[in-house]
Amino acid sequence: MERCGTIPEAAAGLRYHGGNINGARLLFPNAPEPWTDLSTGINPLPYPIGAIAPNAWAKLPELSDVAALESAARTAYGAGPSTEIVAAPGTQALLQWLPRIFPAQRVGILGFTYEEHERCWRAGGAEVTNVAALSDLLAFDVGVVVNPNNPDGRIYPPEILAETAVSLAGHGRLLVVDEAFMDALGRRNSLVPGLPEAGALVLRSFGKIYGLAGLRLGFAAASPAVGAMLRRAIGPWAVSGPALEIGQRALMDEAWLTKTVVRLRNEATRLDRLLQAAGFEIVGGTPLFRLAQHKDAVLWFEQLGRAGILTRPFDAKPDWLRFGIPHAAEHWDRLEAAMRDNCAGQAAGGSTI
Repeated sequence: MERCGTIPEAAAGLRYHGGNINGARLLFPNAPEPWTDLSTGINPLPYPIGAIAPNAWAKLPELSDVAALESAARTAYGAGPSTEIVAAPGTQALLQWLPRIFPAQRVGILGFTYEEHERCWRAGGAEVTNVAALSDLLAFDVGVVVNPNNPDGRIYPPEILAETAVSLAGHGRLLVVDEAFMDALGRRNSLVPGLPEAGALVLRSFGKIYGLAGLRLGFAAASPAVGAMLRRAIGPWAVSGPALEIGQRALMDEAWLTKTVVRLRNEATRLDRLLQAAGFEIVGGTPLFRLAQHKDAVLWFEQLGRAGILTRPFDAKPDWLRFGIPHAAEHWDRLEAAMRDNCAGQAAGGSTI
């Protein structure tokens, strides 16, 4: 019988990042193909990239192309004129660079949250502590907040985060705010429009809301001094020509974003109803993912996996499962059938696995 108690090395990412379909195939070799991947918080209906100019592939990116992309991001994120916007090959790359740019000795992370923050700072030599309250971050060289939080969707008002950043800046310290899922919540919830002159750095993901995670594009919003340090660390030609072109096009398409957020909210509501009908409690999330709680979450992960549906479990929270948002009719049908079959098995007194 297929079980997830011991996960093969190639499948370990299932419990860490999600999105590892090859690992899921190892764990559930008899699952039907193609898989329905609900293990990430990526928009399942990507931005239509359209035609890409041949020169975008053939020549090194021009500084003017980078400036045009960053200008589009400045407008989309509502950044002020004194805020530096820096384009990078994904926010994960920025996480890797931050410990080298800011060699902090003590880092506080507002948890439970995205584990790459802790992993990157520890790899950089910092002593990392997970804290439960925003005010606790004032005791550290660098404080990290994921806002909205992944995986529970917790959110702090930008005014409160700005106050925290100003307090840290007064001691030469830094607040890092990861806004990877902010596009689905609107500019009013973002720190970027009211970014303090010092003490704060905001990370923005492109691939999640635009459904183009493979493009590898992200941004940092910071003071000019911090922005300059990031540019030096990243170096020239960090963002590919196609990413420059597609990113600018998408960020300027406000109508597409508005329509997409409405659709995602409606589909998230539909998913909530489906999960609740199966006995899950919705404990948080954003329009790009839902966090659900169930005493048999591990068994549900296995049952869904055998049905070819990959969700996101958490070793530290064994009663949690995170679900991405389905879109295509066949994915909804498969999820609804798997939920219905498992519930029927429970009602008949059978095993859920």
